[in-house]
Amino acid sequence: MRLVCIGLAAGLFSALFGVGGGLVIVPLLIGLAAFGTREATATSLAAIAIAALAGAILYAVHGAIDPGYAALVGVPAMAGVLIGTAMQQRLSSRVLTLSFAVFLAGVGVWLLAG
Repeated sequence: MRLVCIGLAAGLFSALFGVGGGLVIVPLLIGLAAFGTREATATSLAAIAIAALAGAILYAVHGAIDPGYAALVGVPAMAGVLIGTAMQQRLSSRVLTLSFAVFLAGVGVWLLAG
């Protein structure tokens, strides 16, 4: 049931704000479902791919997607995923968790300041 609730929260935040994978699923999987950092990240990537596809289809039905811009962002994002995954495999779980916490805190401060 926890995983279903985490999925619902991620889908809601993803649709409302364009976030859901890393910013919602990963902390919830680590904190509420006792996943390891790597497992939470991998699960998040797989889950958000499914949610993103569903969202993209719905937005496309309403004519709200520009395929050119989507490719301009999506292709480099795929390269970033490959690089990030390779980097993640070389870092300890502790370093990953602390780095993610610093990243989230930085995003929070940036949003509050902006």
